[in-house]
Amino acid sequence: MSKIKVAVIGTGSISNSHIAAYLKNEDAELYALCDIDADRLKAAGERWGVSRLYTDEGEMLAALPEIDAVSVCTWNSAHMPCTIQALRAGKHVLCEKPMALNAQEAQKMLDTAKACNRKLMIGFVRRFGNDTQVMRDFIDGGALGEIYYAKATYLRRNGNPGGWFGDKSRSGGGPLIDLGVHVIDLTRYLMGNPKPVSVYGATFRKLGDRRGLKDSGAYSSASKSDADLCDVEDLATALIRYENGAVLSVEASFCLNLKKDAGKVELFGTRGGMCLDPELEIFTDSCGYMTDVTLTRPTALSFDGLFEKEIDYFVDAIRHDRDVQPIAEDGVTVMKILDAVYRSAQTGKSVEL
Repeated sequence: MSKIKVAVIGTGSISNSHIAAYLKNEDAELYALCDIDADRLKAAGERWGVSRLYTDEGEMLAALPEIDAVSVCTWNSAHMPCTIQALRAGKHVLCEKPMALNAQEAQKMLDTAKACNRKLMIGFVRRFGNDTQVMRDFIDGGALGEIYYAKATYLRRNGNPGGWFGDKSRSGGGPLIDLGVHVIDLTRYLMGNPKPVSVYGATFRKLGDRRGLKDSGAYSSASKSDADLCDVEDLATALIRYENGAVLSVEASFCLNLKKDAGKVELFGTRGGMCLDPELEIFTDSCGYMTDVTLTRPTALSFDGLFEKEIDYFVDAIRHDRDVQPIAEDGVTVMKILDAVYRSAQTGKSVEL
């Protein structure tokens, strides 16, 4: 079989991780790039050695019918239209997280993939982390027993990326939809993908994007400018209840008055608990004593090879016709959770799903 010809739509920051991973995959060929920003597109083409450059997705798909697959790395509001257009053109699609602006859009994407008999995968890259594999090994081995409670935080002190991230019309929201989506999917994945049944959430817009502060060295959007709009929340928190009775508590912020950025995942079960912060620890009992377990190997998330594993999985699924639909279905479910958090925050009431 010839190499999978891949086009990348959107050449902002996250596209670099996709592109570098495709270039390392011996079964993939980086074939074309597309971006509405002609200058950024040209720079990306020069950097990665790609000559097939387009500022219009439809034009690219029409001119290059030989393309097999597409990575959608645009801002969130373009996820659905770009994905659906590519699917209808007969291409398999890896769409960055979050899947869309809302669950309705996400469902349209999934329905289109089914109707076109094409593969649709969502970029839940944390599933491919070295840390996730270790946690799965312990969970699958029964070390935690029944997991009935989880806590996840993804907090930045002064980390609004600016650019489109703060513009709700393009992002769909703030840290909840950008950062919280990672840990919501990760914890749900580790818990066996239980069905959500109710959500209570709150969001706050108190600190804005803190543009008056000096640069903190935090991640910035490629489109950041002094004219940026910021109408998204700077903090979101929620309790998510699942059908099996388990509950997840989640917090995500762009700007929050805390000592330093924090990212932690905790799972609590009937036989043991675990905390990833950033290394993994397991808490249980043995021979009548409370016992803490650490591993002799590094367990903190490593970005070395992270996106490569995700891209390899996608390319391999295309080559061997393996099903990635459950990941897209999980993407729809996560969007339903995010929608419910925002709706609960607006009404001040719990939302039933």
